[in-house]
Amino acid sequence: MLRFLALLLPLSAWANETTSPNVGSGTFVQAGLALALIVSVLFGLAWLARKLNGGKGFGQGGMKIVGGVALGPRERIILIEVGDEWLVIGIVPGQIRTLHRLAKGATVGTSAEVNADSPFSQWLKSVTDRRHNE
Repeated sequence: MLRFLALLLPLSAWANETTSPNVGSGTFVQAGLALALIVSVLFGLAWLARKLNGGKGFGQGGMKIVGGVALGPRERIILIEVGDEWLVIGIVPGQIRTLHRLAKGATVGTSAEVNADSPFSQWLKSVTDRRHNE
């Protein structure tokens, strides 16, 4: 362990102080402690900023992904919570569309209860039919 710490010291610290009028080893220790203090202050400020922000990462802005499903290698449907509503979002390469809006916490009934004539239901049926036919 002591040999490892000795490797961290510069060669001028190893030299005899009488033959080398350079900086003493105490200066290197002070610089190392100052660096450790600065790094710890930075980590402390980052922790404090995260606590004051309520634990959210920067840039989230009140949106939360509730769930999602992959329709293919590059196609997804995602449920996003924004304020008091949920948005059903369709994501394909080069395009993002809002497919449906729901009240926050709304549950979708069984397939018999869902309105089969709604545009969203028709679109979802056409996508799944195309997927099964491939």
